[in-house]
Amino acid sequence: MNSRIIKTSCTAIALLVGVGILWQAYTTFQSRYLRPFDNQATLFDGSQLRLPAELAGPGPIRVVHFWDPACPCNVGNQQHLADLVSHFAGDGVSFHVLQKPGSRGQLPANLSALKPLASLPGSEHLPASPAVAIWDRQGHLAYFGPYSEGAVCNASNSFIEPILKALIDNRQVTASNTLAVGCYCPWAG
Repeated sequence: MNSRIIKTSCTAIALLVGVGILWQAYTTFQSRYLRPFDNQATLFDGSQLRLPAELAGPGPIRVVHFWDPACPCNVGNQQHLADLVSHFAGDGVSFHVLQKPGSRGQLPANLSALKPLASLPGSEHLPASPAVAIWDRQGHLAYFGPYSEGAVCNASNSFIEPILKALIDNRQVTASNTLAVGCYCPWAG
């Protein structure tokens, strides 16, 4: 009878230790690799954005990517942005990048075609990144906001492809104020 109690006790202790190890592994993985998705809506207001003097006025369609190297949300849209560059660069679209002031980092090699901007008038009022601004051929702001809505960004849920296609077809687009829910990091501060 004593050996049965000892065997049951050892089994219970082994199970508890195993459950404890699994729980520790799970919480370590979750805290290290999973980021909570903030379900808060963000208003992107582009009313104060202006192209720098050297890019203003008539010209190609201009896309400006607002990038914060420290923001984990950028990882989800970098491949999509590279796909946009490869698909639309030959259609009279120029791609630029504005890095968050005071931040340090480099874009991945597949985004080396983005032309860096030193500043963009009105960008100090950006609510969050990653974000994108698109100016039409006349130099008017056509779109300002996120790449998509939700936790990840790709061609199937992107706002950008339809806007670029419309502008390439010389159709007017006016969407400089956007309200969206997604993975964003604060730009100011």
